[in-house]
Amino acid sequence: KGWYKLAQRINIAARATAMPGQGNEVIIEFHRIGASVKVSAMDTAPLTEVSMAGLASASEAQLTQAVIKKLEYVMAKNKG
Repeated sequence: KGWYKLAQRINIAARATAMPGQGNEVIIEFHRIGASVKVSAMDTAPLTEVSMAGLASASEAQLTQAVIKKLEYVMAKNKG
């Protein structure tokens, strides 16, 4: 979990989760920029990454759910 320690040092909260129904590891990062948060999610198997911006007042769960949905959309679109 070296990436987690690095993320903490540069003011980013990061964590790993599993993609629903697929079991792939997904790395999620949160980087606060003023009143907003940049949220990135990367699926480690196909190396697909997406980013989005959200309100800093939104909960981590809300932001995680939104970025996972975007990642699922992009992965489905890339399959054709």
